[in-house]
Amino acid sequence: MPDQALPGPPLRVLVADDNPVVRAGLTALLSVHRDIEVVAEAADGAQALAHAARYRPDVVLLDLRMPGTDGLTALPELTRTAPVMMLTYNREPEVVAEALRRGASGYLVHGEFTAAELITAVRDLRDGRPTLSPGASCPSRPVSSSLGTSYEPGETSSHLQPFVAQSSTSRPAPVGGPRRRVAGWLDFGLSAREVEVMDLIAAGMSNRQIAAACFISEKTVKNHINRIFAKLHSSSRSEAIARWLGTAREGWSR
Repeated sequence: MPDQALPGPPLRVLVADDNPVVRAGLTALLSVHRDIEVVAEAADGAQALAHAARYRPDVVLLDLRMPGTDGLTALPELTRTAPVMMLTYNREPEVVAEALRRGASGYLVHGEFTAAELITAVRDLRDGRPTLSPGASCPSRPVSSSLGTSYEPGETSSHLQPFVAQSSTSRPAPVGGPRRRVAGWLDFGLSAREVEVMDLIAAGMSNRQIAAACFISEKTVKNHINRIFAKLHSSSRSEAIARWLGTAREGWSR
């Protein structure tokens, strides 16, 4: 359920990602909270810069790879308007370090945070508390970025010191926890993404909610569900959930 409105004006967010499904998912997740307002969406870095100048957001969520002006290129100028959270699938240490060197105040990797953690990270960023995904790390020695810039992260970026990597143990565990994840892979041959989708099915989420939570299309969710049902030898959600949770109980007793 959305939380209650907080005192003061809402936190204004600009979402920049070239994938319209991801933009829609982020906007949907953020907009249900009364203290957060998505003031604009951008499909590339140039649009992000134009919207930032026009709407003056409090926080920018920025994808890395976009056509035309990409996230890294737009990043330094965007940081003059608001703190920027990189939101991407890329966890390469060199890329993380380059983003921080260019002024990013946070770095989250898709698939490594929950919806609740994203909301907390956005609020924390507005308040000057940065967030770094558990899987995102910086190199410990000088590296050359993909853009050809050589640098020493510890010397060139004052942003690196205050970052606190969130422990994966702080994330809410899915129903059944890690043991069921192992059982899912071993007993049924589910992929990591299929395990994630099955977790959300077991939690009672609809296809639309799963699509928003995983930042994928509903069609992709349906494709995952079809494969899951085949591997679980199930013809319905309830049957799949029963087999899934039954596997969890068997795993605990081993």
